[in-house]
Amino acid sequence: MQTLTTLEELRAARAKLRGTFGLVPTMGYLHVGHLSLAQRAKKECDHVGASIFVNPTQFGPTEDLAKYPRDLPRDLALLENAGVDLVWTPSPEIVYPRDFQTYVTVENVTKPLEGARRPGHFRGVTTVVAKLFNALTPDKAYFGQKDAQQVVVIKQMTRDLNFPVEIIVCPTVRESDGLALSSRNVYLNAEQRIAATVLYRALCAAKELYERGERDGSKLRAVMSELIAREPSAQLDYVSAADRETLAELERIERGALLSLAVRFGATRLIDNFVLE
Repeated sequence: MQTLTTLEELRAARAKLRGTFGLVPTMGYLHVGHLSLAQRAKKECDHVGASIFVNPTQFGPTEDLAKYPRDLPRDLALLENAGVDLVWTPSPEIVYPRDFQTYVTVENVTKPLEGARRPGHFRGVTTVVAKLFNALTPDKAYFGQKDAQQVVVIKQMTRDLNFPVEIIVCPTVRESDGLALSSRNVYLNAEQRIAATVLYRALCAAKELYERGERDGSKLRAVMSELIAREPSAQLDYVSAADRETLAELERIERGALLSLAVRFGATRLIDNFVLE
């Protein structure tokens, strides 16, 4: 496995790889969810590349950029074991050189949910993903369903800008008690870790209601909110039952929906979602 830092090194190495190329973008501190993306890419592509870059432009001024967990040697060992061919580990100065002033902005689907609570977040995401697509020229790019709105936004950007990249969405990987794997789970203390399963339980309750025939979006949102409210250490940010493509909240669910929610436990904010077919 090649580990590359500069853009020139990356492009030279990428040019030597023939056949289909799959990309797994990450911010590092890898877990089984990330590795499942690399393993899927390995099955479907001739070569696999990954990026490890904690992207500063997607963090707000009060968010956890400085303390975001990092362990590059461990990440590289995991990616090599997964069969990844090359890894790009650029510095912020390489991705955003001096006097950088060009950003990619997706409009409507970035406005609700995470976009409403984290101004500028998706501008940072779409800009860095566009730069990754340009630098690594993948045929396929692999993202996890856990970041559901991010998936919608990146699909929109890819269509709008005519990137010749197929976006592959892989299932959320969970702990045995249902908690979605996330690099931020490391911030939870023992009590918060137990309480955090309420996200999964709330989604399951709403899904069960839907499967019993309930199609009123407000009732699905209410059952999630009520379950979160019963957990003393949980502070609800939002619950949503939205259209899977536009992310507009649904009053009546006719063609499936995206159930999603965000909850704080102390200083740690977690998100999760289910797709209702």
